[in-house]
Amino acid sequence: AGAVRAALGGSAEPPVRCVCYGLGQFSGCPGARYQLAFLLLLLEELGVPQGRCSLFDPAFSAQEVAALGQLGLQVLPENEEGKHGIEGSATLFYMVHCGKALYNNLLWRNWSAGALSKMVIIGNSFRGTWERLLPRILQRDYPYIAKVLPGTEEAALPAHPRYLDIFNDTSVHWFPLQKLKELSPEVWDSVEEPTYQDCEDLEIIRREDRAEGHSPAKS
Repeated sequence: AGAVRAALGGSAEPPVRCVCYGLGQFSGCPGARYQLAFLLLLLEELGVPQGRCSLFDPAFSAQEVAALGQLGLQVLPENEEGKHGIEGSATLFYMVHCGKALYNNLLWRNWSAGALSKMVIIGNSFRGTWERLLPRILQRDYPYIAKVLPGTEEAALPAHPRYLDIFNDTSVHWFPLQKLKELSPEVWDSVEEPTYQDCEDLEIIRREDRAEGHSPAKS
């Protein structure tokens, strides 16, 4: 909560809603249960009502959907592939260990300085992604992550020895409006929807994958 508050203490607005992607099958995965518990505590700390938190994972079973409903959380009716618009509301995105394409899709859907400045993303370190991928691969496959990096502030979640494999490589990301305004105008000109045609290790479950019965796997 302290790391999130540090982000919110800057130019970011306090979130009034939350969207969670990629939680996984928490009925059988202890790591996913810890991530769900962290989410519930975080909502409480930030004063975001549970009814204003929406979740989606194609791996959710009917029983898990029912359990989330009993907790007061909302389950999104369809796979948005991460393309969730904030529609002007300051929003926290909770996306621990999601695939890079989900982050890229989310950025594309909200590709304006005004929208990005209202977002906080808890998820895989953008800086770590940049360090691990060749620049040409990052720019080709995940161009919105590449383009937003100079306008991003990032703080790693505090490490805890008990939860190293559950929250490893996890950071809080926010996008100060002033930093975004300093990016070149050309950064905002290209708004082409990502297709990932040349991506060799796509870490996302698409709507058509689910329809065809492909088994989902959390990255």
